[in-house]
Amino acid sequence: MKKKISIRDIAADLGVAISTVSAVLNGKTEERRISDAMRDRVLEHAKKCGYQPNLIAQSLRTGKSKILAMLVEDIADPFFAGIARLVETNAALHDYKLFYSSTENDPQKARSLIKAFRDRLVDGFIIAPPPGTEAEIQMLLSDQVPMVLFDRYLPDIQTNLVCVDNYKGTHEATELLIEGGHQNIAFITLSSQQSQMVDRLAGYQKAIEDHHYAPCLLEIAYTLSEEVLVSQIKYYFQTQPQIDAVIFATNYLALNGLRALQELNRKIPDQVAVIGFDDNNHFSLLTPSISAIAQPIEQIAATIVKLLKKELRESSGLNHHHFNEKEQVILPTKLILRHSCPPRQAKSMKTKDKK
Repeated sequence: MKKKISIRDIAADLGVAISTVSAVLNGKTEERRISDAMRDRVLEHAKKCGYQPNLIAQSLRTGKSKILAMLVEDIADPFFAGIARLVETNAALHDYKLFYSSTENDPQKARSLIKAFRDRLVDGFIIAPPPGTEAEIQMLLSDQVPMVLFDRYLPDIQTNLVCVDNYKGTHEATELLIEGGHQNIAFITLSSQQSQMVDRLAGYQKAIEDHHYAPCLLEIAYTLSEEVLVSQIKYYFQTQPQIDAVIFATNYLALNGLRALQELNRKIPDQVAVIGFDDNNHFSLLTPSISAIAQPIEQIAATIVKLLKKELRESSGLNHHHFNEKEQVILPTKLILRHSCPPRQAKSMKTKDKK
């Protein structure tokens, strides 16, 4: 194997002090008053001989790894994958590498991942936290580790947060279905105490209660296989034939729900109108195209980067007295109407009745 070039080797080749080479390679030429000519000479030689820094030693020496950890529910999910991609390519974080892992909503796995990344001295965290990780999140706060939570929050912990108005998103979707003449509106969601799922359910329930309709609610365990999931949704529609509209509380519930409706030969939107939470690239391509409560992925990612960059800067000592000032950003959703949820002439019918 080719010998790994060290700072000592570069210093010997150039006939300069090891401390001079170290200062140049660590970007400290100004504070060490090293000339531009010497800086260029060291950098050119380091490049020519293929010098690669020892990142472990560097992180131990500086306390910075230039690595960020991102923990999400499922990195394969289009929503989380989209956020990760946008964060990773954001110019403001080009000095950092982004490592991500899926927690699968398992608090034990999430706790283990937080510890593993913390032991490896990552510089900051971006976390969609499952319930049961409060102690670990509080520990990161106490240690003043740069961190942003997103998608869901932990009610008893004040930290940087980026999420959407889940309550308003499902409330508006339910109201729209009611205005369209639908009276038996189902809400299919996860059996979960995650904040975003609780808020989505609450938005639906409020609209249903305000109009004195009977709720049609199906809560499904997160851990089910796709086949079992589709089977449960099919059984629900079979036993609730009065349902004329449905809101699916997550992207993958919507995809599996559409499969269930197809297998039951339920016509969309003639027999049942459909709205999914989270838009999907496939929704606009399906026949009929599927309406969705869309989250502003680009805005979420940009806000995550903005808050994390601020914390990284403050943790470096530039604004350390502001480190404990946390921001909570709640962004609006957007209801995208497609062919699965046309307004069913209800408004015009009501107008005619009044005449």
